[in-house]
Amino acid sequence: MKFSENWLRQHVKTDATREQLAATLTAIGLEVEDITPLGEALDGVVVARIVSAEKHPEADRLQVCQVDAGGQTLQIVCGAPNARAGLIAPLATIGTTVGALTIKAAKLRGVESNGMLCSARELGIDADAAGLLELPADAPVGAPLAQYLGLPDATLELKLTPNRADCFSVRGIAFDVAAAFGSGVVELDAAPVVAESSARLAVTLDAGADAPRYLGRVIEGVDATRPTPVWMAERLRRSGIRPVSFLVDVTQYVMLELGQPMHAFDRDLLTGPVGVRRARKGETLTLLDGREVTLDEQFLAVTDADRVVALAGVMGGLDTRVTDGTRSVFLESAHFAPDAIIGRSRRLGLHTEAAHRFERGVDPGLPRTAIEYATRLILDVAGGRPGPVVAAEVDEYLARPRTIALRRARMARVLGLHIADAEVERILRALGLEVASDAEGWQVTAPTRRFDLAIEEDLIEEVVRIHGYDRVPTTLPGGATRIAAPSETRIAEAELRRQMVARDCLETVNFAFVDAALLGAWQVDAGSVPLANPLSTELGVMRTALLPGLVASLGRNLARQQDRVRLFEIGKVFARAGADKAAPVETLRVAAAVSGDARVEQWGDSSRPVDYFDLKGDLEALAALAGARLTFQRSDAPHGHPGRSADVCRDGVRVGWVGELHPRLRRALDLDVPVVAFELNASALQERPLPRVAALSKFPSVRRDLAIVAPEAVAWAALESTVRAAAGPLLAEVVLFDRYAGQGVESGFRSLAMGLILQELSRTLTDRDVDSVVADVVAALAREHGAKIRG
Repeated sequence: MKFSENWLRQHVKTDATREQLAATLTAIGLEVEDITPLGEALDGVVVARIVSAEKHPEADRLQVCQVDAGGQTLQIVCGAPNARAGLIAPLATIGTTVGALTIKAAKLRGVESNGMLCSARELGIDADAAGLLELPADAPVGAPLAQYLGLPDATLELKLTPNRADCFSVRGIAFDVAAAFGSGVVELDAAPVVAESSARLAVTLDAGADAPRYLGRVIEGVDATRPTPVWMAERLRRSGIRPVSFLVDVTQYVMLELGQPMHAFDRDLLTGPVGVRRARKGETLTLLDGREVTLDEQFLAVTDADRVVALAGVMGGLDTRVTDGTRSVFLESAHFAPDAIIGRSRRLGLHTEAAHRFERGVDPGLPRTAIEYATRLILDVAGGRPGPVVAAEVDEYLARPRTIALRRARMARVLGLHIADAEVERILRALGLEVASDAEGWQVTAPTRRFDLAIEEDLIEEVVRIHGYDRVPTTLPGGATRIAAPSETRIAEAELRRQMVARDCLETVNFAFVDAALLGAWQVDAGSVPLANPLSTELGVMRTALLPGLVASLGRNLARQQDRVRLFEIGKVFARAGADKAAPVETLRVAAAVSGDARVEQWGDSSRPVDYFDLKGDLEALAALAGARLTFQRSDAPHGHPGRSADVCRDGVRVGWVGELHPRLRRALDLDVPVVAFELNASALQERPLPRVAALSKFPSVRRDLAIVAPEAVAWAALESTVRAAAGPLLAEVVLFDRYAGQGVESGFRSLAMGLILQELSRTLTDRDVDSVVADVVAALAREHGAKIRG
């Protein structure tokens, strides 16, 4: 929000200096981002009229001007391109300091010059340096310029938080300033204007809660050619808005002063009735900036006899705009719900002051005050005969002032200090709230402009920010703290992180939203959740998996000459299950992606590229924290390399995937080297059984090694499961320690060597016990998988 300091001081009287005002605004939560002083030293600068302008005899770009400075005529040599007879412009007289220059009598190419005609930039009141500052034709010649333009002044720019929509107006800010300085807000003169004609247009509403209030008034006989008063034009300029024409400027002025966006239509271009409804798909509108836009049901339209003439809350239409030829004007002042306006202007590539305010919320009680105030301004400058205000309202959708209980005890407990009752009441009343005392505190009624005040804590915040955060004492927290012991049945995320770091991986943190095309390339876009207001098209949906973003990070590292990259991430993924309107399901997952050599380059071991088994080992080490035994099954995931990837299961339930990326996917991602990765539900690695005490066997274990020949198509996981089932309770562990395929082994088969470690808690095993177990294992392998002892 950008505004004039002098304008603010007209609404709230205070003796505070500019620096004190800015510091106080920031202290109460309205951060001052920038202060631009205007016209600080204009003593000696007067309003002057150029009587004549003739070409300089010795210079093509200079003119010799005779200038009326009010009671005296001065000769000025001027090089401004817009210098001409009849022009009224600022004149810096001899002895005046303009910027770093002190004006003196001088000769320019042999011609005397007794002053300087000035541009706005030279005077420090605007950035325009293209020519002389052109003043209105009725500017008083000879008057001090500072007095005429209301200088000195300053432009203040505030960085407002979204909840303070009431401060997108000078008057809204005035309430906070009044409360902070112990002053009061000057009463606004917005008395109803008596109708002088019966001219009217009917208004209708057909948008429900999106547009619950719409007011309109016809003013006949206006002179649209009247210039915008200099005081109004200057306030608009200092607020960052370029004056256009009086009827347009009035609506902008009221918006800046009161916070209510308005629009002016040429009445003679309307048929009536004027209404508000949802736009229909395919309807078009030519906006004020000349662009034609195509609308749909998401837009709110202002219509004339069902013809779209404006985009509600955003911008008016070109065909019904006011011009210098306008003789009757239809003023609009309406309340549109934020949900009906938010995001609509961005869809069209627009940013308007009206949309900026409606998106954050405008006081639903303000339209009538604004239309009366704007009517008075128009009548005072452009004349005319006002008709009655015609209103259409849907009462059930209009906000009502809410009453909130504020308790002394609660406020003291939250703030940790006592604030006197009189001070609390002063602050709340200065902010425009109604206050009634009761036994426990106060009943506070918030005006409709303060829709950010909903609960008791909101009122406490209002009191303390005006009272002063710096006056809140610094105290140590008291009371007992409750120590929550971590559960023994759950592994903390921090433990998973430490384990992955110990396995030589670096943690990454990626955006939770990604490009929909990236999820499509991975074929994991089912159930993806689109964002209603994405930061960009490349970040348009919530991620359904960690690996797309994680591998993208790996690719960026590879592109920067990092030959060995090992990354992991722990984060949430989001997907809808079932109906489109169902709430997204959040799932915590763990993922890793590695590429390059298996080990850091060294002299003691030859280098080799990382493979599936390396990362499978990392995954099993991670699962060992929870005592989880993972099994692996051949995977048909589209992003996995056939034969080099597996689905990961725990207790027979699929919990994730591990393997090498499919070459087709690598090409799509522009990855030139193999990438091995895994992604699992974190719960599968965090849940563990409650540890129980168990005695160690006093008796020795026995190991028997078996070498079997099994078909290539049979996975080791299936063979291991059969071994464990056949061996029974005597089997303490089974270890695969060799794999061989080649000469001496039939084609389509491979030799696997395993060690069976057997042990009994109550006795030493005999050869008969061991032979029986081995025989059962061999028989089960032959029966279920066609495996046999290698000869």
